Amino acid sequence: MEADAGVKKEVLDLVPQQAPFRFIDEIISLDEHHIIGAYRFREDEFFYRGHFPGHPITPGVILIETMAQIGVVAFGMYLLAREKNIRPAQLNGLLSLFSLADNIEFKGIVSPGERVIVKGKKIYMRKGSLKVDINMERENGEVVCVGQLAGMGVDK
Repeated sequence: MEADAGVKKEVLDLVPQQAPFRFIDEIISLDEHHIIGAYRFREDEFFYRGHFPGHPITPGVILIETMAQIGVVAFGMYLLAREKNIRPAQLNGLLSLFSLADNIEFKGIVSPGERVIVKGKKIYMRKGSLKVDINMERENGEVVCVGQLAGMGVDK
């Protein structure tokens, strides 16, 4: 069953990363098996100044971080709340940490100003650990990056 707008907002509010290192603008779709989120890379992001001056591109590590914030951190918070049968906002003192990147393939670059869509599909969720198949696409559906990510919930 698709999460309602209030639950999506609660999950988004739980993501611990903040500016200038927060790479999730919205959760588009969310249920017990999938998450879809989006982020627009602003032209003034701090990393563009030094990553190929004159021809800035988004670093691969930032693309992975974006996928992790959406597909592991936000999705993990939602799934943990469901497991505990509570609202996401009730997950006090919990942090969701990214712990694995596997079979990551970059298929394109992301330029300043581009909006990307991240789609995560749950492989498993057990004992507070989540593993997902993940991909990042441009708005036109062109795949930028694919792989598997994992993470776990830990107390602060």
